[in-house]
Amino acid sequence: QVQLVESGGDSVQAGGSLRLSCAASGSPARDFCMGWFRQAPGNAREEVAIIYHDGDVTDYARSVQGRFTVYQDNAKNTVYLQMDSVKPEDTAMYYCAAGPLLYGYCRGVPGDFDYWGQGTQVTVSS
Repeated sequence: QVQLVESGGDSVQAGGSLRLSCAASGSPARDFCMGWFRQAPGNAREEVAIIYHDGDVTDYARSVQGRFTVYQDNAKNTVYLQMDSVKPEDTAMYYCAAGPLLYGYCRGVPGDFDYWGQGTQVTVSS
């Protein structure tokens, strides 16, 4: 069983920075994906960033490319999302997720992920 616990959400002004953390206990599989997703009220859950289990491959939603960075600390079993130059449209509940690779790939599809954290709220004011 895998448990994911997010932290770091806060209220911040536009242009500021936040770092979200996702502490994981257990491992879903030998090869797995870790992802950050977000969901704003009335919107579907969407990919923010994906990182492969070895940390060598990452993927970002176009809306956050160049502003957000996903990375991991394997010694701490923690995945981070560094959010810089945040915008009001980044306001959402942010979720960490874990799941297996499918056909060797990590896709930014929520249904591909088996394990989810409880979420952490990020609010960006203009």
